[in-house]
Amino acid sequence: MERRRVTAGTDVRRLILLRHGQTEWNADDRMQGQIDTHLTPLGRAQAVEAARVIAMMNPSIIVSSDLLRAFDTATQIGHLTGLEVLTDKRLRETQLGDWQGLSHSEVDAQFPGARLAWRADPTMAPPGGESRVEVAHRSVPVIEELLATHPEWASGPVVCVAHGGLIAALTAALLNLPVPNWAVFGGLGNASWVQLSRRGHHWRLDVWNASARVASDVL
Repeated sequence: MERRRVTAGTDVRRLILLRHGQTEWNADDRMQGQIDTHLTPLGRAQAVEAARVIAMMNPSIIVSSDLLRAFDTATQIGHLTGLEVLTDKRLRETQLGDWQGLSHSEVDAQFPGARLAWRADPTMAPPGGESRVEVAHRSVPVIEELLATHPEWASGPVVCVAHGGLIAALTAALLNLPVPNWAVFGGLGNASWVQLSRRGHHWRLDVWNASARVASDVL
């Protein structure tokens, strides 16, 4: 019988989903959603540290949410790799509707119990906002289009720089988890990342909430 030689890793696609660095609103426990906010000095330092680690992975593509906190984080990787940072508004954070701009305590006072219920139920949306299922529906096509149009993906990971809520929803959807189980993923630290790998038609979770350095912000 002829033994066929298999070259390991030739058909593997790696995906890095990086959360942006800290913003003032993160530090104040304020609901940002799609409001455009800026990195703090700590957030910029976090972005630099994360970029140093991710650049060593030799990424082939960088795609970012068009919100500044994500784009400015992605730019640090672009500086080190020489890659252009592409933007896609489908990678924006969850639209939080009436909750945007409020602190956690303000949301809890105005909508008692709703924030905890929302975290537990991916089908629930804030008033005027999106559910995590809806966020996944708009973000999964970004990855599918990259798979279809970027053969260079095989040479190095694709890095998507986005937001904690979106990354959790996107990860759960790519892994085909039952929707009631999506809440198993805890929060991501600022400038922390997730790594998934795909062989054939299936994604696998390799890393969750990795970071280049322990930051001073607390989830």
